[in-house]
Amino acid sequence: MNERILVTSPLLPDLKEFNRCLEQIWESKWITNNGSFHKQLEKALAEYLGVEYISVFTNGTLPLITALQALGLTKGEVITTPYSFVATTHSIWWNQLTPVFVDVEPSTGNIDPEKIEAAITENTVAIMPVHVYGQPCDNERIDAIAKKHGLKVIYDAAHAFGVKKNGESVLKWGDMSTLSFHATKVFGTIEGGALVCRTKEMKEKIDHLKNFGFEDDVTVVAPGINGKMDEVRAAFGLLNLKQVDAAIDKRHAVAKRYREVIDQIEGLSYLEEQDGVRYNYGYFPIFIDEAKYGMSRDALFAKLKEHNIFGRRYFYPLISTFMPYNTYSSATAVNLPVATRMANQVLCLPMHHALSDDDVKRIISVIDNR
Repeated sequence: MNERILVTSPLLPDLKEFNRCLEQIWESKWITNNGSFHKQLEKALAEYLGVEYISVFTNGTLPLITALQALGLTKGEVITTPYSFVATTHSIWWNQLTPVFVDVEPSTGNIDPEKIEAAITENTVAIMPVHVYGQPCDNERIDAIAKKHGLKVIYDAAHAFGVKKNGESVLKWGDMSTLSFHATKVFGTIEGGALVCRTKEMKEKIDHLKNFGFEDDVTVVAPGINGKMDEVRAAFGLLNLKQVDAAIDKRHAVAKRYREVIDQIEGLSYLEEQDGVRYNYGYFPIFIDEAKYGMSRDALFAKLKEHNIFGRRYFYPLISTFMPYNTYSSATAVNLPVATRMANQVLCLPMHHALSDDDVKRIISVIDNR
């Protein structure tokens, strides 16, 4: 009962298998720069995810930065959500673009299409939505708005590994989608990420940009960066890909148990699943209505910690409250009432493949014993 229960736990490959991969890497003496495991991982991910063109990166932030570069977006405004991890907005800032925040839907936490069109100006060049907690965005409405106004759409799909709607990967939506393979994600490569695009030509451009702009050993075609994934992480990812479906099934079982209990507790709610969606159960956020539950979100967060259970207030605070973004007119709480309320009420419960039945019972007992 005194053992810590963490909000997440990394998916780890079998150590003996991983050591065999390391032996191959040591023998080849090729540890980075588009080696064998790197090539194998891109091919395996494309097949698993149901996409045609994917480029893997050394982390999940660089694909966001590179996507904007690859689309030639270096001046103007990008409409995005305040309810995400800061990397989403940082990528816009690093490209010298201006983020414009709009509010989110209460049912999903995703950017509200109703608010997007009203925020479009003559300076708008793109929309960067986020599939929050793996909840698919309303892509049909977002893409229709983008087409009407001639805007690019880059989906931050850091939470949406393997997520499908009506049998189609959400990574195929918009102009590009990005992924994170951080250790806290459903699928991890220790650190890592990927950029999904639509054409062979764009894939080649992205591959140049993530390798200093080199086309060959004597030709630089663009001012690229160093975003390459090394062989060790690529091998780690290849092994994890073999077990990720089993891990998702275990997460699903935990989510079902949480729902059964939370449905009986007044003042607690969670995000309902959309019809036709294949989820990855990367997170389990609950929302605390203090007046009905009898305890604030922060009080429950502290109480869980007293029992050695570590949740996470994710996403709190909103990106729009951080410098320099809080100086923008779109960043005010008045402009973002739904996102502000969700950020003040949200608490992500422990969710990972390694949670035991006893772990789940401990968590539930604290939540339900007020």
